[in-house]
Amino acid sequence: MSVSSKYKGRPIEELISAGFYDPEKRLVRAIKGFDLHVWSRDWQIEGILRMLFHVLDPEVAKDPKNLVVYGGSGKAARSWEDFETIVDTLMSMNKDDTLVIQSGQPVAVFKTDLRAPRVLMSNAMLVPKWADWKYFWELEARGLISYHQMTAGCWAYIGTQGILQGTYETIGFAAERHFGGSLEGRLVVSAGLGEMGGAQPLAIKMLGGVALIADVDRRMIERRIATGYLDTWTEDLDKAVDMALRAKERREAVSIGVLANAVDLHNKLVKEGIVPDIVTDQTPAHDPLAYVPAGLSLEEAERLRKTDPDRYIQLSKQSMARHVELLLTHQLRGAVVFEYGNNLRKQAYDAGVEQAFKIPGQMEFLRPMFEEGRGPFRWTSLVGDPNDIYKLDDVILTVFSRNWRLVRWIQNAKKYVKFQGLPARVVYLGYGERAQFGKIVSEMVRRGDLSGPIWFGRDHLDAGSVASPFRETEGMLDGSDAVGDWPVLNYALNTAVGATWTCFHHGGGVGIGYSLHAGFGMVVDGTQLSEEKALRVFTVDPGMGVVRHAHAGYPRALKTALTKGIKIPIREMLEAKSLRVSEEAWKEGRISEYTYKRVKEDWKDYEETKKNLRRLY
Repeated sequence: MSVSSKYKGRPIEELISAGFYDPEKRLVRAIKGFDLHVWSRDWQIEGILRMLFHVLDPEVAKDPKNLVVYGGSGKAARSWEDFETIVDTLMSMNKDDTLVIQSGQPVAVFKTDLRAPRVLMSNAMLVPKWADWKYFWELEARGLISYHQMTAGCWAYIGTQGILQGTYETIGFAAERHFGGSLEGRLVVSAGLGEMGGAQPLAIKMLGGVALIADVDRRMIERRIATGYLDTWTEDLDKAVDMALRAKERREAVSIGVLANAVDLHNKLVKEGIVPDIVTDQTPAHDPLAYVPAGLSLEEAERLRKTDPDRYIQLSKQSMARHVELLLTHQLRGAVVFEYGNNLRKQAYDAGVEQAFKIPGQMEFLRPMFEEGRGPFRWTSLVGDPNDIYKLDDVILTVFSRNWRLVRWIQNAKKYVKFQGLPARVVYLGYGERAQFGKIVSEMVRRGDLSGPIWFGRDHLDAGSVASPFRETEGMLDGSDAVGDWPVLNYALNTAVGATWTCFHHGGGVGIGYSLHAGFGMVVDGTQLSEEKALRVFTVDPGMGVVRHAHAGYPRALKTALTKGIKIPIREMLEAKSLRVSEEAWKEGRISEYTYKRVKEDWKDYEETKKNLRRLY
């Protein structure tokens, strides 16, 4: 590819010439193969470069021409100039340099240490008094800040698969609780087929159910069809509903998309007395400028968003209020309804729907795993070899063969998941398991059993990396939902033990003002140093998840800490706290009856575990 004079002599020229970046078309392609492009010849830095290019590959990103990876407006860099400068910097850094990034903009390079991270970033952070969308947008318009969601700005997004397992596990737990573990002959209705919501139809199909998912954007529907996450679609609401009901009657596992607004779909179901088995939502409700109000076409919404944003926000909130009212009607009629975590309930509550929080959040189903430090751990083949992923699938099936959920997921993922960008996999691994698996992978890379280095990371939606009172930390036993120390400590620990890069963000998932969260990237390149650092990262990272939940009073977390050897200096104090806060949370109505009973059973199990340990020692 010819290179314009603007890029002559710059490090990025090599990647332009190789066809990985076209600055005129703003086209980025995932870097694959064995050739190193960074001048340090260091996979620790090359891995960062490749993950940045990966998240902006058109196969992966929602709107790559505008640097948007997913989640409405979650960007990989603040501007194209910043992207190019980040690339130049990574390519020319020394092995012991650290690049500092502030909201998608490279601000400094310091000489640090080989054991230190190569990149440190903080994204969209605001002093709490000013932490709202209005002030954020003012700063964004002045070029002082930008929004990076969760794994978009941390360069850890792996395409729709990244949310697929979380969706699969969440809906799977709902199916176990209410339908005996299977969705066969069950109808699940939702909306949103973007880079997050696009996982819903396949997750539901994997569990044997019928998925009926609305989206207002034809491009998102066609993208899900092309990637195999959606089976079929129609523009006709009547036809879509009829198809779903027929499939349910035949007990057929199928996913159906419909080009329609969520409000229109739910309104039709309510008017016709059709009660789905499960209802949730993954529209971009966290950002009122990204949510499309009922009554507007996509084109009309795009125009109004530009010409009168205040009016647009008003219409969005009115539409969200109606959206939640319809979900409450489904719930009243017997459907299992939950919010997946897009802040839809809070937006509706602020718009006058006082009963919005009668709808539970997704943590009603996922929290027991978080209490064990279990969460969405992911990896990619940095050289782009899908066979490396399949080899590691086999390792998972062998090493963790007793974990039937994990085995079921890997079998389904191998069958259904199409890779986007660099081939990748995500699984829910807990404390101890991540380090065990990381050690195996490092040895395989060193021996040449794999084609090349492996990148590891995770979603920010993890056990100890986030404070988000309307999602991950909703309804904590001790009421510590909004305590932000935990993600800060997670970020600090992962930095201290030498992750390849570490990230601290604000506003991901639920929007500005509502969450703080941390992420990391770890390149395992077969060297002894990378292995030592990885084992520490893969220990302290999920370990903080266990500690966070133990300090909130969850006996399952206390048991995990006790049996896994995590040292908690005030364990006896936390035992007394656990008994107290679970009763308080139940009396105050902050937890469901199911959670209250579960926690009581977990306490009995913890007490029995302590007795058995005393007998042994």
